[in-house]
Amino acid sequence: MASAAEQLASNLNFSTFAKAEDLKKRLWFTLGALLVYRLGTYIPLPGLNPEAFAQAFQGQSGGILGLFNMFSGGAVSRMAIFALGIMPYISASIIVQLMTSVVPSLEQLKKEGEQGRKVINQYTRYGTVLLGTLQAYGIAVGLESGNGLVGDPGWFFRISTVISLLGGTMFLMWLGEQITSRGIGNGISLIIFAGIVAHLPTALAGTLELGRTGALSTPLILAIIVMVVGVIALIVFVERAQRRLLIQYPKRQVGNRMFQGDTSHLPLKLNTSGVIPAIFASSLLLLPATLAGFANTASMPSWATTIVAALGHGRPLYMVLYGGMIAFFAFFYTAIVFNPKDTADNLKKHGGFILGIRPGERTAEYIDYVLTRITVIGAIYLMFVCILPEVLIAQTGVPFYLGGTSLLIVVSVTLDTVAQVQGHLIAQQYEGLIKKSKLRGGKRGR
Repeated sequence: MASAAEQLASNLNFSTFAKAEDLKKRLWFTLGALLVYRLGTYIPLPGLNPEAFAQAFQGQSGGILGLFNMFSGGAVSRMAIFALGIMPYISASIIVQLMTSVVPSLEQLKKEGEQGRKVINQYTRYGTVLLGTLQAYGIAVGLESGNGLVGDPGWFFRISTVISLLGGTMFLMWLGEQITSRGIGNGISLIIFAGIVAHLPTALAGTLELGRTGALSTPLILAIIVMVVGVIALIVFVERAQRRLLIQYPKRQVGNRMFQGDTSHLPLKLNTSGVIPAIFASSLLLLPATLAGFANTASMPSWATTIVAALGHGRPLYMVLYGGMIAFFAFFYTAIVFNPKDTADNLKKHGGFILGIRPGERTAEYIDYVLTRITVIGAIYLMFVCILPEVLIAQTGVPFYLGGTSLLIVVSVTLDTVAQVQGHLIAQQYEGLIKKSKLRGGKRGR
């Protein structure tokens, strides 16, 4: 028998959406906030020569700057005030998450509930300011070293650049929090999502133009479209897949009545680490190419040139290291964000247990056993989704970057946002049913 939530979800239609005034307000607020973000990606830094920087960026677009440019919605290629994007905040969040597993005081804060989370969030903001300041100053110094990029180099330009870039990052952090609280979906994820999606029309138009001119064959373009649709379907399937452990709660007596023991499920996601492993692996592998692009290749030793060439897109060494790093970070980040011992202790505290498994340490070992095996599947899935586009680019010469990382982010954020929209619609319909039942009850009473 379907649950009440499933029955309500099956009854959702356009009339339900039309009546959801609060949801429509949230959607309009989210769209307005994302529009503000997109406008900010076109405001250049003061004192910078945009044309000269655009020419200089072309030689670096294949390195880590290209990855950051994708996440920032093209702000890096224009060196706009939002060039740092939300990446300092994400980096600070990951660092704080790692420290909560190492520093006992932070681990204790994590267990203190809402108040502890507020303190951890405040530490994350401080970390964002620190990382953003360091990155902004490094960008300012790097711009000054370029020929003709800065009209008047000096401390005034450096300070104004740090203030502009750091202010842009802090504004985006605030905007993301506003979207989360007053809009729909996770604000930080939606900002990254908007930046990636903004490139899709241009990439699609460029590919179709190459097909029109004969540079790409029509069967190849159709094969690319089929592959993209298939990868998206795979991402949707795996991101929604769960391994549910049956949790049993004992019988309990309240007064003179005996209540039957309840059952529930402990859901373990097939891909617990999300898109983090792909981002980490891409950033680390693209770093040598980026540094080589800034350096003078003539003065580089031969071994360094050989390594940089071997780590190029589509090369066998790049593929092997990329897949290995994704697998490593999948297990590493899963171990950081999910603690089987804490989960087993919480189950024991509330009287729950897994059938056939002793509560406490044995339960923690069993959860870790199951989690390790499904993480193997999740790591293989991540490697497949991220390496397949690299093979396609290397073999066919597709001119735009069909990155698995970008597909993962777009599909995951879309699933999360749609789930939140459905949640609001179900809550709206549920409130309507409660009001109708109260009105009927009042009429019967009269």
